[in-house]
Amino acid sequence: MAKQHGPSIKDDETYQALRDKGYAKPKAAAIANAQANDNMAPSRKGGKAAPYEEWTRDELYDWARELDVDGRSKMTKSELIDALRG
Repeated sequence: MAKQHGPSIKDDETYQALRDKGYAKPKAAAIANAQANDNMAPSRKGGKAAPYEEWTRDELYDWARELDVDGRSKMTKSELIDALRG
């Protein structure tokens, strides 16, 4: 049985399977949540979002918060980018 990862993870089984394969927490969370959302197709390439370098620190922080990245409040913009890329 998959571990409950809290409300930020919408599909615990997919999340745990990805973590077991070596995916970083933020990436596994993003994929698992996309899989759980009927309006998203995570198997298709997106490419519509700007590169993280073009995001503000606040935008990066908000995304890191959504993905439950540990230590995000003390991270600089470049550290947030590294953490989000996992």
